[in-house]
Amino acid sequence: MRPEARNRRGSVRNVDSVDHKVGHEEAVFSLTEALVIHAPHDLRLEPAPQSPPGPDEVRVDMAWGGICGSDLHYFAHGGVGASVLHAPMVLGHEVSGTIGAMGRNVKGFVPGEAVAIHPARPCGHCPECMRGQRNLCRDMRFLGSAARDPHTDGGFRRTMTVRATQLHPLPPGLDLRRACLAEPLSVALHAIARAGDVRGRDVMVQGAGPIGLLLVAGLAHHGAGRVVTTDLEDFPLRCAGRLGANACHNTRHVAVEEEFDIVFEATGVPAALPTAIARTRRGGVLVQVGMFPPGDVAVPVAQIISRELDYRGTFRFDTEFDAALALLAEHPEIADILVSQQFPLRDFATAFALAPDRRQATKVLLSLRDQEIS
Repeated sequence: MRPEARNRRGSVRNVDSVDHKVGHEEAVFSLTEALVIHAPHDLRLEPAPQSPPGPDEVRVDMAWGGICGSDLHYFAHGGVGASVLHAPMVLGHEVSGTIGAMGRNVKGFVPGEAVAIHPARPCGHCPECMRGQRNLCRDMRFLGSAARDPHTDGGFRRTMTVRATQLHPLPPGLDLRRACLAEPLSVALHAIARAGDVRGRDVMVQGAGPIGLLLVAGLAHHGAGRVVTTDLEDFPLRCAGRLGANACHNTRHVAVEEEFDIVFEATGVPAALPTAIARTRRGGVLVQVGMFPPGDVAVPVAQIISRELDYRGTFRFDTEFDAALALLAEHPEIADILVSQQFPLRDFATAFALAPDRRQATKVLLSLRDQEIS
C-alpha cells in the first residue's frame, strides 16, 4: 500500500485521490475498495490507492478471488514462513476479472475481455530467470506477498493495475468464477511435472487440502495408474473421490501400509514427513508440496539414503498457468467440486472464519464485484 495514503494507525485519509510525483510527471491515484491485512486478525475492507495504468499496464475490474492457505496464514499469524507483515497489505493472488482500461503500448486485449491474472512478476535477469526457472526468481514480486519491502499488494479489491504480461485470456467455455482457480491448479501441475512421468504409476497424495485435491485432479488427467489420498477429515476425502482418487483413507482411523511409486506430501506438517518417506517405495520419488513452517524440521535422512529415494522440492509455478486454464475449460467439474462456498467481498469476515474449517470447506471464493451469489 502507498504510505502517503495512510495515517499511522493504518486508516486511509479522507481524500478523493492521492497525488504521486515521479520526476516531472504527476500521476493521480484514485481510491478503490480493498481487503487489507494490518496485523493478525486485523482484516479490513477499506479504501486503497489505485494507480492508473502505465504504458505497459492494464486496469482490471476484478471479479472473483479464491482464499488461499497463505491468505489464512497472514490473517492468523501475520506472516507465511519468512514473509512477515511489516505494513498494511492487500491480500489475494487467486484472481480473475475483465479489462477496464489499457496503457498506450498494450496490444492484444480489448476492454471488457475476461482474463485470469498470473500473480508472479519475476525480474527476468537473475541467474534463475536466465536459466528459465522464473518461479525461483531471487527478486520476485508476487501478488499479496510480504516477502519484499515494500510488500506487493494483492487482488482482493474492486479494481487493480497490473502488467499486461500477467494477463491470460480465458479459453472458450471458461467463466471468470472457475478461472480464478488457475493459480492453485498451476501449483499442482508444476508439482506433477516435478515428479516426472506419472502415467500408469501408483501414487499417494498425502493431504487433501485444496492443493492436494487439485493434485488428484491433475494426476487423473495425466493418466496416473492408481491414486490413493489420505487426510484426517472425511469431507475433503469425499471431494478427492469425486476428482478421481481410486481410494481415500482417513488416517485417524486407518493406517496405510502399502508403498507407492510416487508420493506427494501435501500437508506441510513436519510430523507427516516420516510417514511420506515410509510410504515411498525403494527407489521411488517423494515430492514435497506442502510448505513447512520456518526453522529446522526433523527428517529421517537415513531412510531417504538407504531407500534411495528421490526427494524433490516444488515451489509455485511458471508456464503451467495456460495449461491450468485449458484444463479448467475442458473439465469445469474440477472447479465445481473444489469450491465449497462463495461470499460477497463485504462478507469477508464470514469467509475467512469458514475457510480454515476443513470439516466443511475446501475452497472458499470471494465475489469481488458482489455478484449475485447462488
